[in-house]
Amino acid sequence: LPLPDEMASVLCSCVRSSGLRAGQPVREMATLKEISNRLRSVKNIQKITKSMKMVSAAKFARAERDLKPARAFGIGANVLYDKVKPDAVEAEDASRVMLVLSSDRGLCGAIHSSVVKKVRAELAESKEKCQLMIVGDKARQMLQKQNADKFLVTFNEYGRMPPMFSDASFVAQQLLESETPYTKGTIFYNRFKSVVAFQASQMGFISPDALGNADNMSVYDSVDEFVLQNYTEFSLAALVYGAMKDGAAAEQSSRMTAMEGASQNAGEMISSLTLKFNRTRQAVITRELIEIISGAAALD
Repeated sequence: LPLPDEMASVLCSCVRSSGLRAGQPVREMATLKEISNRLRSVKNIQKITKSMKMVSAAKFARAERDLKPARAFGIGANVLYDKVKPDAVEAEDASRVMLVLSSDRGLCGAIHSSVVKKVRAELAESKEKCQLMIVGDKARQMLQKQNADKFLVTFNEYGRMPPMFSDASFVAQQLLESETPYTKGTIFYNRFKSVVAFQASQMGFISPDALGNADNMSVYDSVDEFVLQNYTEFSLAALVYGAMKDGAAAEQSSRMTAMEGASQNAGEMISSLTLKFNRTRQAVITRELIEIISGAAALD
């Protein structure tokens, strides 16, 4: 039904006095809804990051406790290499093996990219034929685009559970049983330094042939080929095991630090969104009061 002239003039005067345009209240209500949804999402994310921090703290305590005895394996394995100082045997079609240790899990800062960066720098400087053995999907994904032709073996499903000596033995066995000849190798891993610090490091190992042909091996009695083969297999597994434990402790500490920073950022965002939501809601309430008062004044 058409409105009376007096009522239409009152409505027009209310709209002009309030300064509103068509569609503005709808936009403000939509904005409040969007802010409320985003605020709810950020709060849920903060709950997740806090939970992940607590889980990482528990796993880090175990990893740090297991790290000290595991490092003894790596130190003991390097004693013989330091004493005999073997030279790498240059064999035909021989290559250098790079064993890269990462994991399948993310959300831990630059723990994986630091190792990959060091590997890329070594590949760019090395003049030898290099082959890559990669443990963990994160490093594989980063290196696959440019260095897929250098992949020798890749391992996944690693990082969900603490590394065991059986995992290191399996990796060492795959390297020793590979048909690709190599003269020397390098293990790239993250060395744990403190809760807030780690360092991308590397340590070398050599083939059984190079160790057997070392000049200083003659000082040891009763070292035949069988004994040397067994020692090489165990020493390589010990080196990998120590590097895995170092990397696990560094990963858990880095994830704990990253989740703590994410929780703090979420808290700051919650404060900002809460302030924005309150200001927007107050503006809507104030505008509605202005409309009511202006309408009442126009009727008077």
